[in-house]
Amino acid sequence: MQQQLEDIRDQQKQSWNKFSAGWKKWDELTMDFLKPMGLEIIDSIKPTGNQLILDIAAGTGEPGLTIASMLEGGKVVITDIAEDMLAIAREHAATRGIHNIETKTCDVCELPFPDNSFDAISCRFGFMFFPDMQLAANEMRRVLKPGGRIATSVWNIPEKNFWVTATMGTINRNMELPPPPPGAPGMFRCCKPGLMKEIFEKAGFKNITEKEVPTQLRSGTIDRYWNMMTEIGAPIVAALSKADDNLRQKIKNEVFELVSQKYPQGDIAIDASALVIGAEK
Repeated sequence: MQQQLEDIRDQQKQSWNKFSAGWKKWDELTMDFLKPMGLEIIDSIKPTGNQLILDIAAGTGEPGLTIASMLEGGKVVITDIAEDMLAIAREHAATRGIHNIETKTCDVCELPFPDNSFDAISCRFGFMFFPDMQLAANEMRRVLKPGGRIATSVWNIPEKNFWVTATMGTINRNMELPPPPPGAPGMFRCCKPGLMKEIFEKAGFKNITEKEVPTQLRSGTIDRYWNMMTEIGAPIVAALSKADDNLRQKIKNEVFELVSQKYPQGDIAIDASALVIGAEK
């Protein structure tokens, strides 16, 4: 079991490092898309003053950088498994003149921090990729100070996330991909009602809340949507790499058709939905 978890972690690390250039390229669009969930997380943990805050699975730096800009005398430790993503986070911090951060490449299941270190923890869209979600939650609680707040976001059900299903659904219809093993990392692994609450309860968190947060992927054109999805979506890229040119073109045409049917007026802004779970130690 341990070996299997390490294999998943190593594969995740490789994948996120590989896609870091795509995330950098599409930063403006993706950060606009993910901003409502980041703001809800911030609202839940209420960062202030000289607090020390941990942002886990931060990728290119959000919401950690925004949190850091709100602190006076405090600091944010921004972590991710992929060093290449954190390199982009440091670039963003420098561009925005944010100095009260440090970055740390680490695995959430073995956080390199003492018990009771942090005043609050944010984690935007990390849980669905963690090899062992319960172990991750336990570790987060361990490093959080008593009374400290935690907030995380996960994707809601597929039916409320056309931005994923338009592409992945079309790929699956055309390619007969083997279904992932139950509980394997993936976009909708955490959407089951009550799942995150159960994980948090088991870890020993209390006063757990869950809120649905809508957002839109404002790509403007279908072309821009397709290019972004095929440059930052690891499962999409992996699937399409197994398709020949003709099949790839067929899938692309069908996705374009699907999206244009749903948004015939052009100016594409695709609805999406996430859940933000808050709790305290």
